[in-house]
Amino acid sequence: MPDLATLPTGSNRPLRHPDELVRAGLVPPERLAELERVAQRYAVAITPAMADLIDAADPNDPIARQFVPDGRELDHGPEELADPIGDHSHSPVKGIVHRYPDRVLLKPSHACPVYCRFCFRREMVGPGGDALDPAEFARAIQYISDHPEIWEVVITGGDPLMLSSRRLQELVAALDAIPHVAVIRFHSRVPVVDPARIDAKLVAALATDKALWIAVHANHARELGEPQAAACRRLSHAGIPLLGQTVLLKGVNDDVGALTDLFRRLVALRIKPYYLHHGDLAPGTAQFRTSIDEGQALMRALRGAISGLCQPTYVLDIPGGHGKAPIGPAFAMAEGQGRWLVSDFRGGSHLYPPVAPDNR
Repeated sequence: MPDLATLPTGSNRPLRHPDELVRAGLVPPERLAELERVAQRYAVAITPAMADLIDAADPNDPIARQFVPDGRELDHGPEELADPIGDHSHSPVKGIVHRYPDRVLLKPSHACPVYCRFCFRREMVGPGGDALDPAEFARAIQYISDHPEIWEVVITGGDPLMLSSRRLQELVAALDAIPHVAVIRFHSRVPVVDPARIDAKLVAALATDKALWIAVHANHARELGEPQAAACRRLSHAGIPLLGQTVLLKGVNDDVGALTDLFRRLVALRIKPYYLHHGDLAPGTAQFRTSIDEGQALMRALRGAISGLCQPTYVLDIPGGHGKAPIGPAFAMAEGQGRWLVSDFRGGSHLYPPVAPDNR
């Protein structure tokens, strides 16, 4: 465990500078220059809740791998894109991404409690990022109000649960007042990486008669200890349904055991695994990306290993802003004449409809 006692006392603030990571014992001093080069390009933050989970003696620690900077982040491949999922090309006004007909993303802030080293918005997020000012927020809400086809608003960023309870309440009230918006969905790391922030005041700020969901981002079962469980219970006990979002990450969760433990833990906390994201082509993230073949093999193995409640949809966000596509393995192949060859979880193959027995 890191030595947080060597850091300034009196706050629950994240570690934001490479020298703090060294002083906390998360990385050896000889890596300081490497980390400082990365920090000049990409934001760094590790909350105490996550720092406490890091085993600094393990060079392959899955928590450290997600949050501790790595010099390889400065190696950018020709296929990597500053805007890998095409947010910019579908942004009619600042803070809005309107890629699908019936839903929009609303991005009120670009600040996060932690900065994941694989983040697909890593070129956009960070302290002092491009948050919406009151006039810009009003224009974003007006855009939603002016488009009656918008049924769902997905609030992301940055991390929207970094907003104060007062601002969250104002945001929810603004969407509550738009008749054609039926669903409000928050995407957040906060219940996992800063669980103490999920207090009664924040939960009360999310109160609405509309369907309000929270998608919780977690990538490894070790992220979901008792403080995180308590935070998720505060949300679910308030009647807020929870979804789970996970990124498939090499060296973190790219094996059946890790994914089984994670998805079972999520379901036990009343969080339905929703998406398993294939790694996006964000700059400097090649060390995290698996192949699609590897992801499909994992999903095929999970089909027989864990309950259907634990199964997410494996998706690729198509570069260029073309949206998400399910890319899981196929279990049925057309054989012609209305028949299909269907695979079971053990690898057996079966004709459907089955060939009728000869009863003559």
